[in-house]
Amino acid sequence: MDEGKLRDQLADSLRGRGAHVPFEKAVDGFPVELAGRSVAGLPHTAWHILYHLWMAQWDILEFVRDPAHKSPEWPQGYWPGTAAPVADSGWDETVKKFRSDREAVIKLVQDPKNDLLAPIPHGDGQTLLREALLVVDHNSYHLGQLVDVRRALKAWPGK
Repeated sequence: MDEGKLRDQLADSLRGRGAHVPFEKAVDGFPVELAGRSVAGLPHTAWHILYHLWMAQWDILEFVRDPAHKSPEWPQGYWPGTAAPVADSGWDETVKKFRSDREAVIKLVQDPKNDLLAPIPHGDGQTLLREALLVVDHNSYHLGQLVDVRRALKAWPGK
């Protein structure tokens, strides 16, 4: 196995390259004034999804790198308490935090000093590879939801 290629492929998947909509396409140009708008038949607003994407990714990142990390309570700790950001800047700040945390996950994955298959010492069998794949899987699922919300709000490029 070429471990360098595996690390590169993981990084590409984390960035949404390949079969998934990348985070940037899902959020860039989104009209913040629509972030709290509900769509009939869909359970979450765009703000709910963005916040949840960031919070879950942050939690996984912190679990990997901080033995003292305590995860938020499920499920309420992973979802915002409001349908829309409290201020318009909340959307942009959360986008920035998501990107920063994603890059931190990528940095961990690409560092050859980090064994992708070694159990995380403070976990119960999780590995860095498993956690990175969990981030890819979780992000792709919820980015699909965000695209659906954007389409329903007629806020998707090309509508």
